[in-house]
Amino acid sequence: MNQTESSANDNNPKPSITGEKSAVPEWITETIKGGSLRHVDLHTGINGWASPPGDVFSLRSANYFTNKKKSPGGDYLLSPAGVDWLKSPTKLDNLLARPDNRVAHSLRQAQARGESRNSFIFAVNFQVSGKEHYNLVFYFATEEPIPSDSVLKRFIDGDESYRNQRLKLVSQIVKGPWIVKAAAGQFGAFLVGKTVSCTYHRGPNYFEIDVDTGSWAILSAFVRLLLGYARSFTVDVGLVIEAQTEDELPERLIGAVRMCHVELASAFVVQPLASEPCLMMGSAE
Repeated sequence: MNQTESSANDNNPKPSITGEKSAVPEWITETIKGGSLRHVDLHTGINGWASPPGDVFSLRSANYFTNKKKSPGGDYLLSPAGVDWLKSPTKLDNLLARPDNRVAHSLRQAQARGESRNSFIFAVNFQVSGKEHYNLVFYFATEEPIPSDSVLKRFIDGDESYRNQRLKLVSQIVKGPWIVKAAAGQFGAFLVGKTVSCTYHRGPNYFEIDVDTGSWAILSAFVRLLLGYARSFTVDVGLVIEAQTEDELPERLIGAVRMCHVELASAFVVQPLASEPCLMMGSAE
């Protein structure tokens, strides 16, 4: 869902209706508004991120294996919880385990107050290695336990082989130069773990996927092209657990992010962890 996760099975075409929409918890509001990469207007924002409507993506419909038809993506399964755009002298992984991760820190603070006891963070960390290392991190969260019989729960609990066969990235260039649109065509939808090297990290209240974009030369070249034109385009990126059997249909978006004309120089510079307290990684302050 766009605000909170439904308690219904994530294979249902629509979340269950339980009356009024639940308010976004304070800790998620903090992580959305408190990042150095700003949360901006969906249509006019620049150098920031937004949450596109799920219906801009076409996903496998309830009868896909019969008629091959797709349908609008609908509501997210998880709530957007922020985006970090980072730069560091070394490769960064398992970010949610770091004491200076601002999203994990906000949840810890909420739980110390006796709030959000069942909250769970789902993060995807796109690693761009080179002379300078960049990380683009998408965070999503839920306040309710993920249903045990859901495709998402099976993915989180699965082994590496299962996970590599299931996480699908879907994307589209909303605005941008022709060279970016042309190059993006072959990456409109692909299984991430079958394409590049992924590392999975499971913590007590989080699940993180580190995606090494440099592990496939073709994708690495495409990402470098995107960095060169980052100020000139807007892109929607969605995450889906691919349905491979009838009972897993229709597909549902875990979540999605719109990246809007991002400045490379706006990346938050991550310093090595020190013994003394340090600024929260990706924080606006």
